[in-house]
Amino acid sequence: MDPENNTGISEFHLLGFTEKPELQPLIFGLFLSMYLITVFGNLLIILAVSSDSHLHTPMYFFLANLSFVDICFTSTTIPKMLWNIQTQSKVITYAGCITQMYFFILFTGLDMFLLTVMAYDRFVAICHPLHYTVIMNPWLCGLLVLVCWILSVFHSLLHTSMVLRLSFCTEVEIPHFFCELNQMIQLACSDTFLNNMVMYFAAMLLAVGPFIGILYSYSMIVSSICGISSAQGKYKAFSTCTSHLSVVSLFYCTSLGVYLSSAATKSSHSNTVASVMYTVVTPMLNPFIYSLRNKDIKEALMRLMYMHKVHNPHYNSLYLSIVLKESLRETWRVNE
Repeated sequence: MDPENNTGISEFHLLGFTEKPELQPLIFGLFLSMYLITVFGNLLIILAVSSDSHLHTPMYFFLANLSFVDICFTSTTIPKMLWNIQTQSKVITYAGCITQMYFFILFTGLDMFLLTVMAYDRFVAICHPLHYTVIMNPWLCGLLVLVCWILSVFHSLLHTSMVLRLSFCTEVEIPHFFCELNQMIQLACSDTFLNNMVMYFAAMLLAVGPFIGILYSYSMIVSSICGISSAQGKYKAFSTCTSHLSVVSLFYCTSLGVYLSSAATKSSHSNTVASVMYTVVTPMLNPFIYSLRNKDIKEALMRLMYMHKVHNPHYNSLYLSIVLKESLRETWRVNE
């Protein structure tokens, strides 16, 4: 079906944060900085996990996948917003808007599912430590990630196909910096009852479901930690969960805050600002949370930096010159 025949329009206008020209450079610089930090930080996590054999474990395998998803998550919305600010245009085509919405829903679902899988990994590691390597084998880890992708793809396809059946007449302004599902449904001039029902049902099933799974995993983890006799053992067991628990709290608290604020106020501007927390800030902070609170990641990053220096020709020439000077000094001492 031709989208233009169904909607009557070919493009939307993303209103963004503000229409004041003097604030556009500030917004551009701020979001460009956050985007670069997000991409660079998550790439470092992926490189550290892939290059260090000590991190070839299920926990860091899931972490690398989460970092990849976070890069894709922010890349779905931020580059288009930066391009619109740079070109002083608010236009996004109908096809581009549908595509952006599809990938945004896809990577949001992947974030939730991967966080749930990581909680299950910590549950097996702490509650069943003797069987951990048997249960969390490479085949199961790959299968869990594959299932996350399949569920997210079908979830995103469902919402996208539901939006494609809607008609958009004259109101083409989206009071957001990206094509968000709820905003698209509100702009439709056709009946949206089925879309709203599917959206709320999917939110209950695919957002609350993983959250309940995470809560159950951590309830069992806390119960197992309380059964450990030594204080050092309790601290060591809980320290393996702190980074993941921090990321889960940040993601769900910011997401919940956005939807609570949207329910409490009708101001589209406040909802747009609030959505920045889970769409931009959370993916940016995840690498810092895992690197600052994780000794293995910090050591892997240090080894990665050291290997880069070793393979740097300038570093090698400097190192060789120092070695030659030391060998000459030793030769002079022997001759003397």
